[in-house]
This record gives sequence, C-alpha cells and structure tokens, in this order.
Amino acid sequence: MGAIANSLVFMADGRPLLVMTSGGHRVHVGRLAERLGRDEIRRATPEEVRAATGQAIGGVAPIGHPAPVETVVDVALADHPTLWAAGGTPNTIFPLTYAELVRITGGAETAVD
Repeated sequence: MGAIANSLVFMADGRPLLVMTSGGHRVHVGRLAERLGRDEIRRATPEEVRAATGQAIGGVAPIGHPAPVETVVDVALADHPTLWAAGGTPNTIFPLTYAELVRITGGAETAVD
C-alpha cells in the first residue's frame, strides 16, 4: 500500500495543490500549510479536481493536466524502489521511481504527515 502514489488535490489559499503521497499516509493539512507557508489548505471538491487536472477523483495522474499544478511529493515515497501512480483514469496505473516522480512533476519533496 505504501508504494501507491496517491494523487490528492487540495486548494491552498484558493489555488490547486497536488499532493503525491504514500498510500499508507494521511495528509496533515495544518502541518503541510505550515511547511509551505500557506494560510489555508483544504480538500478540493470534485469539480475543483476536474477543473485543475482534467481528470476525475480516483484517477488523477501526476502529470498531463491542462495547466501546471503546484505539486508536493511525500518524502515517504522514497522508501519504495517502485511506485505506482494513476494514469488519468480510475482503472489505469503505471510504475515509476521516486526520482522519476519528482522529476516529471517538478514537485517539492516534503513530509506530508
């Protein structure tokens, strides 16, 4: 479960924030807001997720969005040699390494729990 790179979309001070987190972790929004210097982070609505990513909840890929989305990559994912991320639909996944995930997303490496 920890090798699953969940794509969770939040709204951070009114802007989309994609958090790539380990399937074994929960995002602590208060601590994440502190680490990122944000006033408020909340879960995005399904409509906000689709507007930001062009994809539905449950299948959000780390890349391929209509416009760049600020991304955070959970450092706990580095513990796994192979990660599995959604491929844009709820029934599609693909393998990649932690380094590849950071590179393709341009994500900030951060603890999210």
